[in-house]
Amino acid sequence: MNATTIKILILTEARLRLRRLSTLVTLLLVAALAWLMLADQSSGNTFIAVQNAKVLYTSSALALGSATMFSLVFGLAGFYLVRGRISEDVRSGASGVIASSTISNALFLLCRWLGGVGYLVVLAGAFMLSIMACHLFRGVGAINVFVYLETYGVILLPLIFFSVSCAVLFDGIAPLMGKLGDVIYFFLWIAQISILGSSEANATHQITSIMLFDFSGIVMTMQSLFAYLHTSNISMGYASFDPKLVPVTLTNDLWSGPMLLMRFASAAVASLILLPSFFLFHRYSPDKVKVSHARERRSPIAVLNQVLRPLSGLVQPLFPMAARLPGILGQALADVALTLTSSPAAILALILVLLSSIFVNLTMLPSVLLAALAYWGILVSDISTRDYMTGCEDMTGVVAGGAKQRYLRQLVATFMLGLLFTISIALRLAFHAPLLACALLVGLFSLSALASLLGRTSRSSRTFLALFLFWLYVATQVSNVPIIDVAGFNAVANSISITTQMIIAITALIFGYSYNRLAK
Repeated sequence: MNATTIKILILTEARLRLRRLSTLVTLLLVAALAWLMLADQSSGNTFIAVQNAKVLYTSSALALGSATMFSLVFGLAGFYLVRGRISEDVRSGASGVIASSTISNALFLLCRWLGGVGYLVVLAGAFMLSIMACHLFRGVGAINVFVYLETYGVILLPLIFFSVSCAVLFDGIAPLMGKLGDVIYFFLWIAQISILGSSEANATHQITSIMLFDFSGIVMTMQSLFAYLHTSNISMGYASFDPKLVPVTLTNDLWSGPMLLMRFASAAVASLILLPSFFLFHRYSPDKVKVSHARERRSPIAVLNQVLRPLSGLVQPLFPMAARLPGILGQALADVALTLTSSPAAILALILVLLSSIFVNLTMLPSVLLAALAYWGILVSDISTRDYMTGCEDMTGVVAGGAKQRYLRQLVATFMLGLLFTISIALRLAFHAPLLACALLVGLFSLSALASLLGRTSRSSRTFLALFLFWLYVATQVSNVPIIDVAGFNAVANSISITTQMIIAITALIFGYSYNRLAK
């Protein structure tokens, strides 16, 4: 196979990803994130603080801080954004052509990997340009393009290699193509951050071998700051500062030779994760990848659902009830019944949540709520994409009410499932903390609206799932910020945060309805 063919494969892979509507949605979210991330120092808060003194928004500070914070989101979201191309091949019928071609597994997957890397590099570049635009309004000094490029490359390239390598590897192994692979990667991401956060490198401020696995670059960033500032009292993200202290200015040369070598080595290790896929790739074998169920696998969850199949009889009465109810309510109830019937494990989870919420001590209720929300979010992430994934979107779009009524039905079904998981918790909270009960219901509606909007516009369940899991992780780590306490399980939600979530929900509802009204 010549170089021209390889070039075509790589460019085609990148173009297919970049031309999707989900890419436009992602770019808009990336641009919004850049502006939300950068605190206006005139408000008394800053992006980076050193010993309670603000760090001036120079090119070095903005590049380092933004790339580091972005890596937290990008390490999780990048994987889910790249995932799914194998399933697309199966659904489009291209899998048979690829499987019968003369291209080797290694070359095919390598081209897929390079295309995915190119896609994430474009997204990272869009974020960098957004930060540079923020620099024009809030920054200090001229924009140093080289500093931005160097910093983003050093921090983000190993992370991009890691995310794409895992995505291609998981897509190439049949049992990991579905939600099981999504959840496994989420825990891998958490484990990587947790292990590195408590590593010896953080304690000794020395470059150690463990930093080979610092794909996110967080530990190395803190090492570079410590080497220059000689203090570990550094806050990054959103911090207050003492305006009486002299501002700190970061140098443009934060990266030493050993640090750069370690980042290059980390990128090499991240690339090696791709190698097992060359030997384990299913190559669209019909006995491993079903054409009619491109996303369905005999994972442990599927085995559990098979064992719990008798529980589906508990929701059978919902189907005749749905047939008798008029309009969207009946249709949504049918969607709820279908979701529970196809996932008996969810019925068991509902029973466990109900019993726990009734009998546990009130102080344990937030933990039950957290577990219920986590399961609900994973369960409903594909409701708004189910018609598209099964190839019946055109059929359901021409029935009475069209695409816009289908959108409302799926949103209501998502919210109803959320109520099933949390209504007993909300009732207990209503007697002891009515504001938190209100926060739970409003937050649930907001999350439901976002799940339906993101699923419909991106046509991928992973867009919402990645953002949902990331929010869930942040909310468990930052428990004292009301705006992050969307569902009230941190007990710090207030009237302002509840109002904000209601505005988000209404905005998502209006935008989603308008989008589906214009859909053909």
